[in-house]
Amino acid sequence: MSHPNLELAASYLKHQRCKNLLGSWLDYRASVFTKRVILRHLPPAVMIEPTNFCNLKCPLCPSGNGSLKRARGIMTKSDFAQIVKQIHREVGMLILWNQGEPYLNPDFNSMVEFAAAHHLYTMTSTNASLPLDCEAIIQSGLNKIIISMDGVSEDTYNSYRINGNYDLVLSNMQRLVAAKKRLKSQTPYIVWQFIIMSHNEHEIPLVRKRAQELQVDKLEFKTAQIYNSEDLKYLPTDHKLSRYSAQEKHFEIKHKILNRCRRLWTQPVINWDGELSICCYDKDIIFKIGNVFDQGFSKLWFSEKLNQIRARILQDRQSIEICHNCGEGIVQKIKPG
Repeated sequence: MSHPNLELAASYLKHQRCKNLLGSWLDYRASVFTKRVILRHLPPAVMIEPTNFCNLKCPLCPSGNGSLKRARGIMTKSDFAQIVKQIHREVGMLILWNQGEPYLNPDFNSMVEFAAAHHLYTMTSTNASLPLDCEAIIQSGLNKIIISMDGVSEDTYNSYRINGNYDLVLSNMQRLVAAKKRLKSQTPYIVWQFIIMSHNEHEIPLVRKRAQELQVDKLEFKTAQIYNSEDLKYLPTDHKLSRYSAQEKHFEIKHKILNRCRRLWTQPVINWDGELSICCYDKDIIFKIGNVFDQGFSKLWFSEKLNQIRARILQDRQSIEICHNCGEGIVQKIKPG
């Protein structure tokens, strides 16, 4: 079995990626130290949104619960190819999801294949509650796949994954593991992601056992993100399993908001229509930067608009509302005792 970190490292040996990776990290550290924007390199990773449609109605997801305000759509294969051609010499990793289910894009596997042909490390996250062509996924060259399934029983799963099909998700996971063995493939690295909430925290011992039985490559436990006081009911009763400090109707991230954010130096988001977001927490594109198809990714990345936001982050990140509920700098993936 290969390890995703080795594959990721190998992707940065191509073109100018290694130099760009080191340079972007130094830019960020220098910016934090001097409290002024220093930016001379493109980001080492880019998140691309294949679609913001979703087949589920998960209560804490802006796409699923209907609170997402921006237009819905699906990225075309030609648009995706245009992005890859713009960035592939410096960028080494593509994170292929944002607000939506990637496999609702009918061209998703061929898009991954195009990225793999440019030696890009690719990873995606899926609810897997839809028909999946497991052999096509493997043959696409996808490096890592995260499958979100928050229960080891149908009742527990359905408590949150509204409109989901527990048996189908389980079958897809089993078939993907089996197809990897059958095709003698090292990829994709299969991660079962379990978001810990009040209704499923009792299943933590069971999910560990089930993951071993299914022979997935890794099991990850993730803390839940909430948005308002009505969502407090989803937080686990064991506060060590939550990213929030919560009292009655008030909640806040456990850790202090520091005047820094690596995402604005290392991992922007290109949405399905080409609109650039500063990060995945700007779900409705509050900060308008521009469209990569109209202006080009590099021009937008080094633009005064984006540099003004970086400068604000370095001086007063607390003043930016979306940062109050951001996972940057906090532990989201945990190891329950």
